[in-house]
This record gives sequence, C-alpha cells and structure tokens, in this order.
Amino acid sequence: MTEPARPREVAAIDIGSNSFHMVVARIIGQSLQIISRHKQRVHLASGLDSQSNLDQAAINRGLHCLAMFAERLQGFEPENVRIAATYTLRQAKNAHVFLKRAESVLSYPIEIIPGTEEARLIYLGVAHTQPDSGKKLVVDIGGGSTELIIGDDFEPQLAYSKHMGCVSYHKRFFAKGKISAKNMAAAQLAAQQKLESIASQYIREGWQTAIGSSGTIKAIREVLIGQGHSDGVITAKRLQQLSEAILTVKHYDELNFDGLNEDRKPVFAAGVAILCAVFNSLNIDEMNFSDGALREGLLYEMEERFRHSDIRVRTATAMAAQYNVDIAQANRVKATAELLYNQIEPQPGMTKVELATLLSWGAQLHEVGLSISYPGFHRHSAYLLRHSTMPGFNLEQQTVLATLVRFQRKSLKLEEMPELSIYKRKHLYPLIRTLRLAVVLNGQRSDDPLPAIVVNADKENWRLTLPEGWEESNRLLAADLRQEQEYWRKAGWELVLMPDND
Repeated sequence: MTEPARPREVAAIDIGSNSFHMVVARIIGQSLQIISRHKQRVHLASGLDSQSNLDQAAINRGLHCLAMFAERLQGFEPENVRIAATYTLRQAKNAHVFLKRAESVLSYPIEIIPGTEEARLIYLGVAHTQPDSGKKLVVDIGGGSTELIIGDDFEPQLAYSKHMGCVSYHKRFFAKGKISAKNMAAAQLAAQQKLESIASQYIREGWQTAIGSSGTIKAIREVLIGQGHSDGVITAKRLQQLSEAILTVKHYDELNFDGLNEDRKPVFAAGVAILCAVFNSLNIDEMNFSDGALREGLLYEMEERFRHSDIRVRTATAMAAQYNVDIAQANRVKATAELLYNQIEPQPGMTKVELATLLSWGAQLHEVGLSISYPGFHRHSAYLLRHSTMPGFNLEQQTVLATLVRFQRKSLKLEEMPELSIYKRKHLYPLIRTLRLAVVLNGQRSDDPLPAIVVNADKENWRLTLPEGWEESNRLLAADLRQEQEYWRKAGWELVLMPDND
C-alpha cells in the first residue's frame, strides 16, 4: 500500500525594520495550515546612519537571524520559499552589501518590495486570516513604515505606505529613551502631517471594520488586555488613556505595563504616538487585531491557485491602458520575443522561466514612454516602469523591466545598467538582445506575419537566419538589422545575418 503524498510545505520570511519573522505552512486542499512561526527582534532600522547606510552591527544581527531561519528551511525547494525585505532595505544605500552576504547564509533570493506592494500583501494576509467579510481598513505599523489599506473581501482598493515607524520615530523623537509630553506631541503631530495627504480620501471611501496587524499594534492590544480590557479591542478612549499613562514616566526603562515585553519597551511610546495619529486623522472609533500580516500574504501568493499571476496580468493590462499603448504592436513584439527566447533557452531552469516571464511583460509595456514623447521614449518607458506603482511586482522585477525597455533600441550603454541583487547582469543580456531583435523585426508595425526566423546563440555571438531573398523584399528591415549589427558590435556583441539556403 503506497503512502499518501505529503502536503506541500511553503515558507515565508519577512525581513522587517524591527523584527524578522518566518512562518511555515502546509497547503491542504484550498487552505493553508500554519505549522510553525519564528521571530527574532533584529532592530535593523536602528542601524541606519545619517547617510542611510546600514552599520556593520545591524548587518551582523540580520545575518545571524537568517542563519537560524536557514536551519528550518533545509530541504525546501526554491519555489516553496519567499523572502521579502521592507522599509529599511528599501532605504539603505548599501542594501546590496547585506543581500550579497545573505546569499552565503540563505540559498533563496531576497526580494526588496515597494511600500505599496508591502501594503497589498499585508492586506492579503489579513483578509485570508479574518473571518469577517466586507469592507476593511487595515493598518500595519512596522519599524520603518506604516501601511494603510482599504479593501473589500480579498481586493485592496486603496493602499499607501508612509515613512513612519516605531523604530525610526523612536530615534527621531525619543532620543536616549527620554519620554515627555513634548516628545509625544511632536511624534504624533509629525505622523498626522504624514497622513494629511490621504486622510480625506480614506474617510470618503469608508469601511465597516478597522483591523490592525503586526507587532506594534499587537503590543498595544496586549497592554490593554493587561489593563483589564479583556476583549482586546483598541478604542480611541483606551488609546488616549494609554498615551497619558506613558507620560507618567520619564524613560522607557520605567514602562512596566502588564503584557509589555522588555524588548518592545524602547519603541512602544513611538508606536502609540503613531497609532494615536492614525486614529485621529481617520476618525477611527475602534480597531481589532489580526494575526495575519505580510508573511501570510506572501504564503497565500506562493500557490498559483491564490491568484498571484492574475495580479500581474491586471497590473500590466491597466498600465498599458493608462499610457495608451498600441496593444496590437505590443502583442506582435511580445510574440516575436517569446519565439526567439524559446529557441535560445529550450529547457530553462526556474530562474530563466521567471526571466522569460519578465521579458514578456517588458515586451508588452515597452512603449509606455511614447505617451511622454517619441524622442528618447525608451528612457521614458524605463522611468515609468521603475517608478510606477505596480502591484504584484517587487523592486528587483521592476528594475529588470525598466532595464529591458531602456536598452530596447539605440546605443547599448551597458555601463548604465543598474545594480541587481537577485539576478546577475549576464542573466539580462540574452533578454536585452531578444527584445531588441523583436522590436527591430516588428519595426514596420504590420499585421503581415513575419517570415520563419531561426536564431542560434553562443553567449554574445548570435546568428539570425531568415529566408533566402528576404533582403530584396524587405530593404527597410534589412537596413534596420544592419544598424542593429553596428550597435551590437560597439557593445562587444556579434549579430550575424544568414540567408536560409535550404
């Protein structure tokens, strides 16, 4: 009798500004069964200096934690692990140093995700772990940023990430651990100023229930329970009373609330100040707590059945519509790029499959910059893809898309390529060559099908075989291809054009 197949196990790691979290789950049918949680207080954000560089001590704390997490991940396939880094690594100018050293500790890629993507994933994690349906406001106060999302069921509708967190506000307003009414008021006012630009929009949108997630709001809830509020609901009145109770001490060491852990004490006053500002700015009466957060959102997206691929489709479609992309031309370039790439990578591994997917998105969106102007539109396209809000894409993926469209035409100034952390430059070169050829071959913007094209690739030396006699009947295309040969030659690449004599 054969044993039943073991359920698939997946793991997600949230590299936060205050704490690192790991959660492991089994996929059982259409649901996730959490089987272990791990948390380490790392205080990564406290290691950011005035130049936005992470100091060595913070890097070492982070690597030590990841080494412990790696022990639990032994035997996990790469497709079953997802690691997301948030505010502090978004801000750190030397994030690449941390990521490079992390490679030797963890054999899985670390994604640095944009703030709006963090917000979307937080909402997804909360929505999947809350029994209530309907319209929700979700607030997540982290170490370096605060995410605010309004959504209905599993669909986020408004999502913002604000640069205010319990660690960064502790450093800014509660230097050396001193607590005073003046410091508390200054922190709260600064947070309300951050929220000023979005408050009216959120209030107009409205919600049925307000839900808080992650460590800061969890700590506040546990202190309120310790004060006798056994329902654990955070109300405006209770929050104000808690703020006043904090002001009865002069230093965070003196905070002795039941339910408040020692390692949460340093950043507790800053967290309370931010949540008070959120309550005041958005006119919140009460808030419940959810165990679901970013890491649960990562888990739910890991399984195709949980619609991650649909999100990127919707993002690309919406962006193409927003910038009036010629869909017929985009589809022609996309089809040609996929045809060529399949010839040079007939049996791609997982990394190449992901890159092939990004090549397809890049082809679909390569002309978004035309909405700005034709001269230099490849640079405009790159800027839009790098800096737009693109749900479903992490920062590295947006950088890859931007790089592909930046180098789709004109001279190959490869020294301008940005630094990457998950992929290597050599991974992108075949994609750049492929997209360039697809763009040139469809330069006539014609619905007439292209002739049979064969491409053979040997590193930077490519041979393009087209039907015999094609040059006589496609003189403009032939001229464009000869110009392309020159661009390749100046970059140290070779493009050979061969007639098919068969």
